[in-house]
Amino acid sequence: MIRVAIAEDDFRIANIQEQFLQQLNGFTVTGKALNAAETLALLEEKEADLLLLDIYMPDMLGTELLPVIKERFPKTDIIMVTAASEKHMLQEALRYGVFHYLVKPVSLEKFTAVMERYQKKKHLLATTDHVTQDVVDAYFAGTTQQAPVQAAQLPTGIDSVTLNRVSSVLQELKDGISIEEMGAKIGASRTTARRYLEYLVTVGECRVEHEYGIVGRPERRYFNVAK
Repeated sequence: MIRVAIAEDDFRIANIQEQFLQQLNGFTVTGKALNAAETLALLEEKEADLLLLDIYMPDMLGTELLPVIKERFPKTDIIMVTAASEKHMLQEALRYGVFHYLVKPVSLEKFTAVMERYQKKKHLLATTDHVTQDVVDAYFAGTTQQAPVQAAQLPTGIDSVTLNRVSSVLQELKDGISIEEMGAKIGASRTTARRYLEYLVTVGECRVEHEYGIVGRPERRYFNVAK
């Protein structure tokens, strides 16, 4: 679960953001703060992966709070949600590495797209042991739903037809799939199934979990990140 803190001086908007998050899988709200002081206290009390931060708060601007948060809570990512339209506010936020900048009013569709993009990137990094250029490109692609990959874009050993078959199988399964099971479904060897599944991990379309049996090595199970 991605833990989200909300810093918003208008409790009605904070409640709307919480309701939006409740409609999404994989997110939980750790708490809400009405000003900068409450925001720091909340982050101190309850660890958050992500902070939704307003700019115009009664005791301090959200942009002034950014360096404090980055110093005290470096592992907390930030998405600005604000009515501020001044360019220098955006520039200041970008300097401190905010993940995104949402301008109010924010529709449910836009909010959902940004949250899912954040979730997908978190999953990509969490399921990647070694960084390759494919991983980096996938992380910075900025897409909420990847378009079908063209053959010319694929690395050696990966063809689009088999890749689409593997992707389709993953999308149909809620409980994940092992390498052996995938090989049986697509009529391919274990080595081939593993190659395609690991490729989908590197581009952020699936994640890996380890299941420990009675004996032997833990089994790797692959899950579609949208599940």
